[in-house]
Amino acid sequence: MQILKNLFQVSGDLNGLTFDQPGALWNDGNAYVLKTPQGLILFDCGCGETIEQMFHNMRYWDLAPEEIQYCLLTHAHLDHAGGAHILKKRGVKIMAVAETAEAIAAGDERCCGYLYHKTFQPVTVDQILVDKQRRNLLGVEIEVMHLPGHSMGCTAYLFTWEQKRIVISGDVIGTLLSGDFGWSGSIDFDKKIYTASLRRFAKIETDIMLPGHGMVYFHKPRRRVEEVLNAALMQWR
Repeated sequence: MQILKNLFQVSGDLNGLTFDQPGALWNDGNAYVLKTPQGLILFDCGCGETIEQMFHNMRYWDLAPEEIQYCLLTHAHLDHAGGAHILKKRGVKIMAVAETAEAIAAGDERCCGYLYHKTFQPVTVDQILVDKQRRNLLGVEIEVMHLPGHSMGCTAYLFTWEQKRIVISGDVIGTLLSGDFGWSGSIDFDKKIYTASLRRFAKIETDIMLPGHGMVYFHKPRRRVEEVLNAALMQWR
């Protein structure tokens, strides 16, 4: 599904791009591909069992899976990072903040395999990212924004594309189809830290927000973040 020129959503079972199990709507998170003249940047990679479906979707848009150079993870949960071990074997460089890197290297409860009745396959991150860091990848400057709470490794990525400010938010914001927040059952979920992250995120102006599940936010994403912050302040204090 093309979002902007050379920016695509290529997985996500909530909106039917991939399919994991009958009746499952949250088993496979959204993954996004940015196509540059130098290759492809992938953001998240789904649960792993749907990766061939993701590759099929990519090929429809003339995106060669062999051209994926980097995969940036928003957090360690299996529905977002379960396919990382497959990509690593294909030579893709896996990137994440330290908290996510530690979790996926261990493959422990922080990856929430128990929620999906699956075993997370551990994988070692190639490059550790740091909050507020700006990395130039394939000619695109990408800003790292560590927003813990849903999990301690939750990270958003910001960049400018087609004259629009894009944020890939992972599960920091809940989909409009189901609540305000990312799932609260994580081993390392923390309401206080989550609220602080929302306060920080609510100050950021963007044009398009690409969430971890469900629908893309094309209209004033900051308003949505402010609504979620308001809900957190009312419910969690």
